[in-house]
Amino acid sequence: MPEGKRGEFGYGDVWTWTAICADTKLVPSYRVGSRDSATAHDFIHDLASRLRNRVQLTRDQYTLYTGAVGSAFEGDVDYAQLFKTYGEDPEPQRRYSPAKCLSISARRVSGDPDPEHISTSYVERQNLTMRMSMRRFTRLTNAFSKKVENLTAAVSLHFMHYNYCRPHQSLEGKTTPAMAAGLTDHVWKISEVI
Repeated sequence: MPEGKRGEFGYGDVWTWTAICADTKLVPSYRVGSRDSATAHDFIHDLASRLRNRVQLTRDQYTLYTGAVGSAFEGDVDYAQLFKTYGEDPEPQRRYSPAKCLSISARRVSGDPDPEHISTSYVERQNLTMRMSMRRFTRLTNAFSKKVENLTAAVSLHFMHYNYCRPHQSLEGKTTPAMAAGLTDHVWKISEVI
């Protein structure tokens, strides 16, 4: 990275923030941005503005969500935090292998979250779907986005297709997340997206 571009948005790391509904698999909100409190605030406020009913929200250990969720939902959320402890796998480590999850614990932050539904598994699976569906997210690739505008456009198209065009196996293989959420009554064709 050129020395003069360090710290300038669009150069270096750019993060994709995602939220997903565990029931419909709809991604109601996403954000391409920095990994900072301003982006966390914008992302969570956008998410809150798209929801009509009280929801249960689970977050990971990333601390910037705390203030953002409090100001966006103003206490009208069943909110929990999931803690995962990672460590060395007793098996011989393979190159590029992630650390092994040794333990998981949950903590209520506000409201009355159902302990049976405190999970980050759906959003973690969504992140895998995003990595598998867009070459620019493949690990150890040279296909990364050269411009943040191109990354944002690719992510936007991905989530439009994911929500409206792609029937999901977990929804009986015939329903898109947008159909399950009542946003449309049919599987969209690419021509409708365009």
